[in-house]
Amino acid sequence: MNAVVRLTLAGAFAFGLSATAFAQAPAPAPAPTAPAAPTAPIPKKEKKISPEATAKAKECSAKADAQGLHGKARKEFRAKCKKGEE
Repeated sequence: MNAVVRLTLAGAFAFGLSATAFAQAPAPAPAPTAPAAPTAPIPKKEKKISPEATAKAKECSAKADAQGLHGKARKEFRAKCKKGEE
């Protein structure tokens, strides 16, 4: 029985050594690439506001200042004023 155990262990040991010979090698590391060139910033589109709309907005702001409006109330007042719903 000792002989059977020894042969089994010897076979397992030999199989273990041969199995590592057939193992796949790790994939090579990818070649380093050059860093990407920095790109120019994308210019923002400017809104084209007519001079009449600008004048109306300033007028509505002056009215809101005269009434002492702040925050949400001021924002709502100006929106209505610019639409002509005063």
